[in-house]
Parts: sequence; C-alpha cells; structure tokens
Amino acid sequence: MTQSQPQALVTLFFTEMWERFSYYGMRALLVLYLVKAAGYERADALTLYATYTGMVYLAPMLGGYLCDRYLGYRKSILLGGIIMMMGHFAMAVPSLLYYALGLLVIGNGFFKPNITTFLGTFYQENDPRRDGGFTFFYMGINLGAFLAPFIAGTLGEKVGWDWGFASAGIGMALGLTQFWLGHGRLGEGGYPPGRSSWKPRDALDIFLICFSAIGFLVLVFQLWPLLGPLLSAVPFGFRIGLPLVLLAWMVTDIYRKDGADARDQVLAILLLCVFVIVFWMGFEQAGGTMSLFADQQTDRHFLGWEIPASYFQAINPLGILLFGPIFSMLWSRLDVSRFAISTPAKMALGMMILGLGFVLLFIAQKQAEQFGTVGPWWLVGVYLLHTLGELCLSPIGLSMVTKLAPLRVASLMMGTWFIANGVANYFAGRLEGLLATEGIPVYGFLIASSIGAGLLLLGLTPLLKHWMHGKA
Repeated sequence: MTQSQPQALVTLFFTEMWERFSYYGMRALLVLYLVKAAGYERADALTLYATYTGMVYLAPMLGGYLCDRYLGYRKSILLGGIIMMMGHFAMAVPSLLYYALGLLVIGNGFFKPNITTFLGTFYQENDPRRDGGFTFFYMGINLGAFLAPFIAGTLGEKVGWDWGFASAGIGMALGLTQFWLGHGRLGEGGYPPGRSSWKPRDALDIFLICFSAIGFLVLVFQLWPLLGPLLSAVPFGFRIGLPLVLLAWMVTDIYRKDGADARDQVLAILLLCVFVIVFWMGFEQAGGTMSLFADQQTDRHFLGWEIPASYFQAINPLGILLFGPIFSMLWSRLDVSRFAISTPAKMALGMMILGLGFVLLFIAQKQAEQFGTVGPWWLVGVYLLHTLGELCLSPIGLSMVTKLAPLRVASLMMGTWFIANGVANYFAGRLEGLLATEGIPVYGFLIASSIGAGLLLLGLTPLLKHWMHGKA
C-alpha cells in the first residue's frame, strides 16, 4: 500500500507510532498508579485523569497557531517531542507528578496537531489516496498503543511504576531519533513560514521556546492551588460565552479572508466537533472506568497466571492493526465507486457501533454486581466493538479536517478538532461522578448518548455535505 503513498508517510508513521507508545504507556498506568500506589481515592484519580487528558487535547490549539505563524511543522514536532520526553522521564519521580503532567500537556500541544496536518500537505485536493493514507497512518498510532501496555504496563505493574513511566520516555526518544534521521523523505515542506530549509538560528529558537515552556510550567504549578477558586469565581455564562465569541470571530475572519465556501467548510468541522465530543466521552472510558473494571471486576486468571489489568488496553490497538488495512481498502474502493459514503455518514455509523459496545458493557456490569466478577471475554467484546466504531470515525475525521480547513489555518483547525477531544476526555473522567448524583448508570447513559447522537448526525448529513462543497 505504501508504494502508492507519499514517502513522507513512512517517516510520519513511525514518529507517531513511538509518540503514541509513550502516551498510551502513560495512559495504561496513570489511574492504576494513582489508586494503587499514590493513595488517591477512585473519584480523585478519575478527576486528575480527566484534567490531564482534557488539557492534553486543549493545548494543540495554541500549538497549532504557533506552528502556522512561526515554527512550521518540522520544528513544532521536534519541540513537542523533546518536551514530552522530559515529561515522561519526570513521571518516574513521584514528587514531580504535576510538573511531569504539565510537560506532557505542553509538549503534546506542539506535537499532536502538527504531525497530522503535516501529513495532509502531501496530498492534493480530492486525492483518492487520502482516507486510505490516513487510515494507514492511524495504524501507526495503534501499533504504538498496542506495544505500550505490554512493555510499559508490565514494567509498571510488575517491576516498578517508575520503570513503566521511564519506558514511555525512551519510546519518545526513539520517535524523535527516527524523525530526525528520516527528514529526507519529507521533501521541501514543513519549514517555518518564509523559509525553505533549516537555519542556524532554528536551534536557538527551540532552546528559547523550551526554556520558556518550562518556566511557564513552573509558574503555573506554583499557582495551581489558586486556579480552582479562581475558575469557580468566573460566571458560568462567561465560561460558555467566551469560547463561542472566539469561534464566531474565527469563522468571520475566515469568511473575510478565504470566502463563503471556506466559512461553510469550517462550520462543518465545528458542528462535527460536537459529535466528536460525544464519541470520545464514551470511548475514553477505556483509561478510566473500564481500566478499573478490568482491575476490580474482571476475573483475570488464565492458566494459573493473572493478566495485568493494563493489558486489556492492548485489545483496541490490536483490533486497529488487524482491521485497519481492511477499512483502508474499503474506504479507498468505496470512495471512487457509486456506493461512496460521505464523511458524516461514516462517523454516524461509528457512533452507533460505539453504543453497541456499551450495551455489552452494561450487561457485564450487571453480571459483575451480581456475581462479583465476570470473565475477560466481556471486555474483549466491548473493545472490539469500540475499535470498529473508532475506525469509522477517527481517521476519517482527521482526514476530513485536512481536506476542509483553509491552508493558512490548517494546524489551528486541527487544534480546534483536538479541543473537542479535550472536552470529551475531561467529561469521560468526570462522567461517573456527575451521573452518580442523579443515580444514572454511566454505561446506560453512554448507550443512549452514542446511538442517539449517531442517529442525529445521520439526519444532519445532507446539510453537512452541502457545507463541505464536495470536498469530503
């Protein structure tokens, strides 16, 4: 498949693979570490997980803006990787927990939106290879995610938590190394605006930004105890209204500079962001309630061996690796046939499949409440259904943003797309606590939200296709 794809896909594939190894190694351990080693209560651990994962996906909007205006793709990817590597190694020191999480947030802001958008620059408009290429790229994400629970999870749960977290840092170092060595495949693009090659001052730029990021990080965490009361003092209407005003300004600016078609395409991205929030709010239970379900309510004994709870998080990326090539070929063939399925319809299908996974998990939860534990095959089935839903939504969504976003704000729009992921991750961690006050079972709620949102998106597909003007 890669023979017909841009050469850059190979380099970006392996860079993303190692970065995702580091991230998912961290995700596989974080909640378990907080509950079993750091002395956190379940609710507090889920809240910290929600805050961390939410901020991880909020930071890319700023990182995307700085990439578009000043840094370029190559420098942003290197800078983000360096900061994340420092964060993973800092996680191996318990007293640096919050500082480490902050480094990971900042680094991800530079890395996450820009490597994806960079890949999109290697495809021409209406290139039929795009969805297939992004699905293949998505397999790189999941190859790293598959390896992470076995390596970082085993080291963390069986050897020592610091060993698990440090292995994630080594993975990020490997990703940076192969990105640097493979830069020849990246052609002439990806440099800072107005430049066509590396300049001597680039190294100084990276040093100054790293230094500033660390200094800002220290300042933020010194003020951390004040942030909660400060945010509580801000009226709810202002917290909701300010983002809406910023979005309205962004859409107006795009209409003024890029025209009505570009405005419509950005509106389509923003509307789909709402549905993405619902999808990832359910899907990201994997690192929170589902991780605790595997640890506390799943019989993990197999042939006299107790399966580490973190291993269950390898099922999803393994499914991506097995089914990803099938979906890649499926989309590539369908998209050039008379049976082509639009991007919103693919995403709606993914949301409904996600809901079916929660039907299975809802039943498993009831069985566990009655008998104490359930067999591991319940979780296997849930993860496989969620994987199929993910393949219908996530790589297609990433590809869609690169198709629709005006080039001058491409990374900013990818950052906005990841903001939806950030909001979703925050609610994923807080959902159990929020619903508990109303006596609503979390998995029952997610059945209704996932399937209901999927049906609504299917109904809105004609409007979204009109806004996309034939580009997705």
